Amino acid sequence: MQHLRFSLAFFILLITLNVSAQQVVNPRPFTIPAVHEWKGGTGHLDINAQSRILVADARLQRAADLLADDWQTLTGQRLTVAPLSKAPKAKGQTDIVFAYKSFKKQGDEAYAIDINKNVRIEATDRGALHAVQTLLQMANDKSSVISLPKGRITDRPDYPLRGFMIDCGRKYIPLAYLRHLVRTMAYYKMNTLNVHLNDNGMRQFFHDNWDDTYAAFRLESERFPGLTAEDGHYSKAEFRQFILDAAALGVEIIPEIDVPAHSLCFSHYRPSLGSEEFGMDHLELTNPEVIPFVDSLFAEYLEGPEPVFAGPRVHVGTDEYSNKRQDITEHFRALADHLIRHVESFGKKAAFWGSLTHSRGTTPVKVDNVLMYAWYNGYAEPDSMMRLGYDLVSIPDRYLYIVPQAGYYYDYLNIPYIYKEWTPAQIGQKRFEEFHPQIKGGMFAVWNDHVGNGISVADIHHRVMPALQAMAEKTWCVDTLRSCDEWLRLAAGLGEAPGINDLGRYPKGVVLQQDVVAPSSTRPVPHIGWPYRVSFDVEAQAEERGTALFRSDDAEFYLADPVTGRLGYIRDGYLFSFRHALRPGTQEHIAIEGDSRETRLYVNGRLVERMPIDELTFPKDKKMKLVRTLRFPLQRTDTILRSRVTNLKVESL
Repeated sequence: MQHLRFSLAFFILLITLNVSAQQVVNPRPFTIPAVHEWKGGTGHLDINAQSRILVADARLQRAADLLADDWQTLTGQRLTVAPLSKAPKAKGQTDIVFAYKSFKKQGDEAYAIDINKNVRIEATDRGALHAVQTLLQMANDKSSVISLPKGRITDRPDYPLRGFMIDCGRKYIPLAYLRHLVRTMAYYKMNTLNVHLNDNGMRQFFHDNWDDTYAAFRLESERFPGLTAEDGHYSKAEFRQFILDAAALGVEIIPEIDVPAHSLCFSHYRPSLGSEEFGMDHLELTNPEVIPFVDSLFAEYLEGPEPVFAGPRVHVGTDEYSNKRQDITEHFRALADHLIRHVESFGKKAAFWGSLTHSRGTTPVKVDNVLMYAWYNGYAEPDSMMRLGYDLVSIPDRYLYIVPQAGYYYDYLNIPYIYKEWTPAQIGQKRFEEFHPQIKGGMFAVWNDHVGNGISVADIHHRVMPALQAMAEKTWCVDTLRSCDEWLRLAAGLGEAPGINDLGRYPKGVVLQQDVVAPSSTRPVPHIGWPYRVSFDVEAQAEERGTALFRSDDAEFYLADPVTGRLGYIRDGYLFSFRHALRPGTQEHIAIEGDSRETRLYVNGRLVERMPIDELTFPKDKKMKLVRTLRFPLQRTDTILRSRVTNLKVESL
């Protein structure tokens, strides 16, 4: 009898423990940015191949289709998308329902997700796009059945503008990458990308000669033939479509033509526009040709029923013009005012770099509905600018400027500081009240000041991703909920948007093996990012110069490079040659290792050569870093390959 009582008590205890386990409230799911409100339920809801995406309002169709596309990319399963009114009820089936709801107090980016018997999303069309990203991050799994924690999310951004600026003027950034970038921005609820379309290098690195100094304008121009950069540009049609496609994902593209400084490309095109007194990268503001030229240039992209600049805002530059003469400063202020009104005459809103403290004067510059980028308090003292009535974007250089390998500002942003300390209310050394109505949000910037320093798009992206994650967190939800160490660990697992792996990151271990690398062969892995090891055996034959063992869309690894005939690689127009050449008739084991600072060559297990960050020296003891990294290409092999290459192994370290 005692044994029976013990068994019965143990059985009751097991039942009690099981019930208690089922009643544990689900913790807040990890997303970037963190959701503002989470009311945890108990248990989980499974989404499987039979689940449907049901749309109660046609205004939410775009978000529903995006979810279906990305869900298929994530899980391999295509969920049916159908109007809610026409979908037959299915007993026991779990669906994702989109219902239109306006959150007036929280704004049109707010949304709610209720995960219970079904998933119910309530939002405007803009908010629904954000809800999709939250669901995708919660379902960051490639299982055939996605299990979501039950609970209710209510979410909205703390700041309406969340983004960054990328310098495409000094370094050409392919549109394919910008498209990937926009999709990843949307994944993290970042909604603004400022594309800096023209700029120039520093004269001291080009023989102190303005004529030799690199400058580029990245848009096709029919009005000014010869202005467009020959080493990389965007056609008007593709750039307009890029703006429209980004808008469909909830990301506004702000195109920037920077005048009257940083304008060497225009004086290269028409030398009479440049200033001999302040430098040819300054337009000569006393020249009566300048304003008609600039007006016509902007008009080319703003006029007509389908303008190239199809978004709501245009950035007119006005960055870092000389203030040595007051009469020129007044001309500068007059031009800034003129450009703002010129852009507005085409139905757009204007943005410009804060410079009106640096360029103090009496000539008025329009304030209403103008967005000022507050980047350095010495150029635009934020208190003063707000008293004038300007709305500001917080983009302080001392915290949020990346200039790769320049030796000033940041090479990589200080992510722990941003996560723990910074918010958009911090502009330079001044901190304002949080959610000040004139501080519209925050951005970071990637400048490519040092033209010719070997930086690749892959290098830039490696710097962008951690900054993007941290800025997404602190502009959407300024109050952090986790320790920095925990957040950094979890953030590393989110990666980029579904289907995008520009970082080339894979779990540690063997990523790819191939017994034979045959001519014209392809591989499912386009490239592998840092740190990696790629090894293979080669029975060498005489190769034509330029024979690429591996190619991707942006890099090539050569068995015989085009210039020296040795092992080497090229990316972003930079060719790097190892000292080692294959000898016909010999067999060797080759291995390449790479990380974000160097590339290494091993032959038969021996380190033969390192390609670390180098240093270039210019006249007057000017120095520039030279970056020789390689995100290793793997996608395809040349048809002309003669050597026998076997035992390919690609490892993530």
